Amino acid sequence: MSTPLVPSPVRVIGTGLIGGSIGLALSAAGVDVQLEDVSPGTESLAVEMGAGRRAHDDDADPALVVVAAPPDVAGGIVVSALERWPGAVVTDVASVKSIVLAAVLAAVDSDAVPLGAQDAARYVGAHPMAGREVSGVIAARGDLFDARPFVVVPHPGSDPDAVATVRALGIQLGSVCLDLDAAGHDLAVAHVSHVPQVVASLLGASLLEAPERSLGLAGQGLRDTSRIAASDPRLWVEILGANAAAVSPVLTQMRDRLDAVIDGLGTMTGDPDPRTGSRRAVAGLIADGNRGVQRIPGKHGGAIDAFATITVLVPDRPGELGRLFTEMGEAGINLEDLSLEHTYGKKVGLAHVSVQRGSEALLTDALRERGWSVAGA
Repeated sequence: MSTPLVPSPVRVIGTGLIGGSIGLALSAAGVDVQLEDVSPGTESLAVEMGAGRRAHDDDADPALVVVAAPPDVAGGIVVSALERWPGAVVTDVASVKSIVLAAVLAAVDSDAVPLGAQDAARYVGAHPMAGREVSGVIAARGDLFDARPFVVVPHPGSDPDAVATVRALGIQLGSVCLDLDAAGHDLAVAHVSHVPQVVASLLGASLLEAPERSLGLAGQGLRDTSRIAASDPRLWVEILGANAAAVSPVLTQMRDRLDAVIDGLGTMTGDPDPRTGSRRAVAGLIADGNRGVQRIPGKHGGAIDAFATITVLVPDRPGELGRLFTEMGEAGINLEDLSLEHTYGKKVGLAHVSVQRGSEALLTDALRERGWSVAGA
């Protein structure tokens, strides 16, 4: 085993999905991980899963403390950790950073807490951009952060060595590190994480009134767009509340566009007057949606339109998907992205395989020669 990039021991406070996954990844790398959770049962489960060992009063002081708690309580826990371990670098992995940083700076300015600027310098925020729609340590995975962004969020007073330690944590987890300040981070996650959660939840909630016969027609599009609606309501109330200043303006812009579409649809019944611009409002939204989606980076940070997608019919039998991957490799084609669709009432699944543009014809021919049914490129 190679030497870990982060110093031991590491104290992980909070052993849910993210904290448990961090513990699993660090333990696998040979780091001494001390686990601490307000729930003894959750802590015991994390230990049983291999995320680390239970922390004890006579343990050596940690070199690094990772606070894995919701943003409404993370600030207080960070302040407490800075007090408890005066030699440790302290980070948190909450999904909102301004509220945590504000708590640390307020503690420094308060006479009630024995912290100074030198203590605040040991705090550097972080946010691994990874997760699952299921919560709890039972869903933790050591590879959860592989190739995912890991945002390092220093503040003007952060010590450079502390920043380097937190960046090393991201690298140790297998992530790709980038730096943002707290306000920039919170605006970014409002666009790419928090607003999508609200939209998915709105979509999911709209299904409550749908007739059962309508839901029987549900396809992959509905499943893709509503997947994260299964997220934990308690956690998301705290996240959205903590980042309300960044989320609200984005939702307001979306509401204005939605109002324009609703007005447009209202004029499209019967024999609509083309001067009302109703079709223009709807077409403009769809077109802007096309353009916006194209801005989402694909694999290696490249644009998604650099890839071509072919659809392969995969028999619903054990080992067939693995065989597809193997035979793609034998053809010398690298898989860039993949989405799976189970076709209602059919004994096949649809594998939408994305490859570098220009290699789709070669892959199609190679797969057909091996007996695969390719629906199209």
